[in-house]
Amino acid sequence: MKTVFTTGEAAKICKVSQQTIIRCFDSGQLKGFRVPGSRFRRIPREQLFTFMRDNGIPTDALDSGRRKILVGDDDEDLVELICDSLERDGRFDVHSVNNGFQAGMQIKEFRPDVVVLDVMLPDINGKEVCQLVRSQKTMDDIRIICISGMVEQEKIQELYDAGANDFMKKPFDVEDLSGRIYRLLDLEALPAK
Repeated sequence: MKTVFTTGEAAKICKVSQQTIIRCFDSGQLKGFRVPGSRFRRIPREQLFTFMRDNGIPTDALDSGRRKILVGDDDEDLVELICDSLERDGRFDVHSVNNGFQAGMQIKEFRPDVVVLDVMLPDINGKEVCQLVRSQKTMDDIRIICISGMVEQEKIQELYDAGANDFMKKPFDVEDLSGRIYRLLDLEALPAK
């Protein structure tokens, strides 16, 4: 388990900009130390935890060190397939929902790093969920991969315009989806077992 973080790592965990972390560090709100002979700042785990707790930032990202993924689709078999694959990776905390309303609620509460979102949900469609997420500044860093059987180019463009980071046409290979998640999160693919 990591015990000391760079300002960039702390920013990712807290879901704020690196500048915000540096400002909090320089003003004394966030305790840490400078690397001798350089201007680099380092933040010990317990200091980061205290800072997060005092500022109402959920500490679960720090607790597990795992990235959070929300899968929203009403196709139970597909959801199970995606969740199983991501959980086997071991670096993800995966939640799933089967409608747009729950997706919106879970995005607010769970604060996922990536949302895998079906466009054709039974209640609120994926495009509306994208717009909801993008309408809130605090959710700027949430990555959204829309999935759908539809292929009309202008509809896909509408999803990107609404804030999707990526689109995959169903049916797709779950390994390909994992690869896209790794890219969006800047993670290395795990070697095949």
